[in-house]
Amino acid sequence: MERTGHISSASVPVLETERLILRMPQASDFPAWSASMADEETMRFIGGVTPPMMAWRNMTSVVGAWSIMGFSMFSVIEKASGRWVGRLGPWRPEGWPGNEIGWGLSRDAWGRGYATEGVAAARDYAFETLGWNEMIHSIDPANSASIAVALRIGSQRIGEARLPAPLDRTIDLYGQTREQWLSAKAG
Repeated sequence: MERTGHISSASVPVLETERLILRMPQASDFPAWSASMADEETMRFIGGVTPPMMAWRNMTSVVGAWSIMGFSMFSVIEKASGRWVGRLGPWRPEGWPGNEIGWGLSRDAWGRGYATEGVAAARDYAFETLGWNEMIHSIDPANSASIAVALRIGSQRIGEARLPAPLDRTIDLYGQTREQWLSAKAG
């Protein structure tokens, strides 16, 4: 992929599942993005409540990663309503323990299977299109809902890692290899 220093939403793939559209974040996503990051329960395991200015920095860094890395998280749009319900997808911040498929959905989208559906699509994209040989999920050991998502898409606990500052905490790593993914697809 040629790096031009500018990336448009037209050059970022749009992934569709039965109920979701995964697309590049847009400025119109910010109110819902910021509200999700301000929700104490939503942010409990992923860094804590974030004020609007830091939510803006988070969203724009996700968008910027598309230009720098050639991949990043997608905004998750519920097909039935057209509303933003979260973010998920491939990313690898500086100092991260590996190529990750991460997710964070708004609390009102929990319990519908959206995380599993979207993460499975992002996993397939990472292996098929990005050519990843392995992927991880960085999960707080107390986050049983995210552990369940990881297990449902075929990942297993593979160890522990320390996240870089300013997060600076130990998490459990879940993940799978391309070979495990291919084997599951075939069988």
